[in-house]
Amino acid sequence: MRDFHLPGRSTVHSVNGMCATSQPLAAEAAVSIMRAGGNAVDAAIAASAVLCVVEPYNTGIGGDCFALLSKGGGGDIIGLNGSGRSPKALSLEKLKSAGGDLGLNSVHAVTVPGAVDAWARLLADHGTMELGRVFEPAIRLAEEGFAVAPRIGTEWHFLEGHLAHDADAVAQFTKDGKAPGVGEKFRLPVLAETLRIIGAKGRDAFYEGPLADDMVEKLRRMGGFHTAEDFAATKCNYVEPIRTRYRGREICEIPPNGQGITALLMLNILSCTEVDGLDPHGAARFHYEMEAARLAYDMRDRYVADPDFGEVPVARLLSRETAEELAARIDPDRRIDDLGTVRDPLNRDTVYLTVVDKDRNAVSFINSLFFGFGSGICAPKSGVMFQNRGSGFVMEEGHLNCVAGGKRPLHTIIPAMLVEKGRAVMPFGVMGGAYQAVGHAHVVTNMLDYGMDVQQALDSTRAFPAGKGVEVEHGLSAEARDGLAARGHEVKDAFLPHGGGQAIVIDHERGTLAGGSDPRKDGAAIGY
Repeated sequence: MRDFHLPGRSTVHSVNGMCATSQPLAAEAAVSIMRAGGNAVDAAIAASAVLCVVEPYNTGIGGDCFALLSKGGGGDIIGLNGSGRSPKALSLEKLKSAGGDLGLNSVHAVTVPGAVDAWARLLADHGTMELGRVFEPAIRLAEEGFAVAPRIGTEWHFLEGHLAHDADAVAQFTKDGKAPGVGEKFRLPVLAETLRIIGAKGRDAFYEGPLADDMVEKLRRMGGFHTAEDFAATKCNYVEPIRTRYRGREICEIPPNGQGITALLMLNILSCTEVDGLDPHGAARFHYEMEAARLAYDMRDRYVADPDFGEVPVARLLSRETAEELAARIDPDRRIDDLGTVRDPLNRDTVYLTVVDKDRNAVSFINSLFFGFGSGICAPKSGVMFQNRGSGFVMEEGHLNCVAGGKRPLHTIIPAMLVEKGRAVMPFGVMGGAYQAVGHAHVVTNMLDYGMDVQQALDSTRAFPAGKGVEVEHGLSAEARDGLAARGHEVKDAFLPHGGGQAIVIDHERGTLAGGSDPRKDGAAIGY
């Protein structure tokens, strides 16, 4: 429990249901759906749709999603991969001959959006409501307008230059080229109409017909290889979650092409150390965490890719032998010198949300455009902002994650679920692009090694290995910074805080829920 003499957030407690998101309007929408008789799946999609409106740089219907679902609080977790694929006609050779690249603004970094297909599949298989019903809160906010929240307004301002590359993006997501200010009312009427069409006609209305034509025409006009057939063929798939054990609990993640395996590998490495006896805010703890991250991300960048295009050695990566071998490389007093840098150190933008309902169905759900406003490319008639997930590919022939047609790139977004004694006890996630795997390990160790409650675990100061150094948040003490520097880390201040996160703890014995929502974002946990 926190010290009430000091600033901070309390955990939020409820009995029936709860949603934790990065924006209160989205959490409120989810709770309203549950109060109206919907379940956690209905509520999660309603919240995600609202976030596509009120956090349009972080997420959108032109992006992807992943989800983990526990039905009735059981430990048999369902995984859904809703990530889209590159155009079938794309290849490394074509990309090079066209003089193209996979840069953040490149049309070749645009993969076909997978989110809408995944939302529809989840709702049809596990929800109780129609798309049109769960879209109602998002449509209302897009049509009538919403007040821009502080963190959202800050980042929207920083992204004006990114939007400026595309006149259609400027028209939809700025006011005369300027981002709306904090507290300013903003409307997205074109997106409202697109959501209304999808809600009335279903997922096919997004992937075929006028909406799809608008998207394909824009991408082709910019030199993309995308076709109507690519959109029509989009299909999410159920996957078996991958798991590891840490301090007697199981942590579940979506398998590759997602980077969830990186978080599990980090936890496996840390389980071979004695981090549980360290000061949770001290240099030694952060040194071990950063070294475990550098080792795990090195493996990620070598092996994580679309398993449809080559074998990803999941069992070997998660083996005890691999963990012990990597942990043995960590010197408690010195940074490892012969490791490459994390390939993707830049901050990325995402939304994570979690919902638990009265029947203890628990959803861990993440939706993203990758970079802020994705590629910065917008379809004019539908208002769909395209993601730039293809930036997750590499242009290295022979690499498992090399760009190819119809392929899913390495994905950074990762929902998670903690399981104890055969029951789901905490759906959780941490946003922030490449940081997410570190964030998962940080939250789990905060709770299981250092006894923090869910809100304290999310509040706790963060760090991330970037380049030759470590980017630390302002909350890290001078003593801890000096200790990291003494171990060979170049300590730098992070420009923005690392990610954000949400989690809900399910107390099956007492029949209650406890939620936390990251203060780095504008959100809240709301229960009833």
